[in-house]
Amino acid sequence: MDTADKLLIRALSGETLETPPVWMMRQAGRYLPEYRETRAKAGDFLKLCYNPELATEVTLQPIRRYGFDAAILFADILLIPQALGADLWFVTGEGPRLSTITSKADFNKLSDADDVHETLSPIYQTVRNLREALPPETALIGFAGAPWTVATYMIAGRGTPDQAPALALMNEKPAVFDALIELITEATIQYLVEQIKAGAEVVKIFDSWAGVLSGFQFAKYATRPTARIVSVLREEYPHVKIIGFPRGTSNEGILNYTKTTEIDAVAIGADVDADWAVENLQSITCVQGNLDQSLLVSGGEKLVSETKRIKAAFAGGPHIFNLGHGITPDADPDNVSRMVDALRS
Repeated sequence: MDTADKLLIRALSGETLETPPVWMMRQAGRYLPEYRETRAKAGDFLKLCYNPELATEVTLQPIRRYGFDAAILFADILLIPQALGADLWFVTGEGPRLSTITSKADFNKLSDADDVHETLSPIYQTVRNLREALPPETALIGFAGAPWTVATYMIAGRGTPDQAPALALMNEKPAVFDALIELITEATIQYLVEQIKAGAEVVKIFDSWAGVLSGFQFAKYATRPTARIVSVLREEYPHVKIIGFPRGTSNEGILNYTKTTEIDAVAIGADVDADWAVENLQSITCVQGNLDQSLLVSGGEKLVSETKRIKAAFAGGPHIFNLGHGITPDADPDNVSRMVDALRS
């Protein structure tokens, strides 16, 4: 099947479909018993990311089980910092930890943006493997973290509730902060280009912590770097579609981000009103979202009715059905089947 004929690509090209394509953020994850078995075989999370054979396997698992219209590369947004020279490890039950960037001296220890490929070469091999292994109708999504979100982890050394360490560096040492954002932006471009060369048909840019930025900060550190990434990718690979996810920001911020970056689709959280999104976003781009991920834990009739409500709300324009955020480890795999059945019935 030609890429242009795949349901996800048709929606990203602006086509209104009777049944929207469906996939889930974090669809390869701990809620699936087969994922847990494969992760145990790998040894730990990072070893799984860097093992092309096993990373390919966990990417394919939800495709086999649910027949999603897209597979998303199994990796992590923090592989870029590691490729740039930061120390990275994961603490069980707590999440990622990194060496911190809090001064010019720390920044000067990092590698150049074009030096990331040796570390990331196993990820590119996973993309090549997937392109060979996926069903012909299934689109392949590559991804990266947005520069602001990646920077927050590199500065604090971990996730924090309000990203105060990153905001402090932004205000107190703006030259260091700006240099870090620029470095991550260029490394992200390099990373996504290689994913595209390896076979990714769509790329998604996750700005998971965009919501903590104020108006001018959001414009400078969320919208502007993403716009640069989109511009470079589109110039080199005009056929590749790009999804942006400025999580947690205001409606006005989402709208300005969508217009400025010129992405092919904007992903929205479960807190964004569907009627507002239809009127303001779907008129200019494809919209992705936005089922509350907690419904895949609780299930029941509410899951079915909300799935059908979202499908109906966005039925008048290009839409990709997805969650408002990633599926959680306590989700019931059977509830995912109910969601897909309700959407496609």
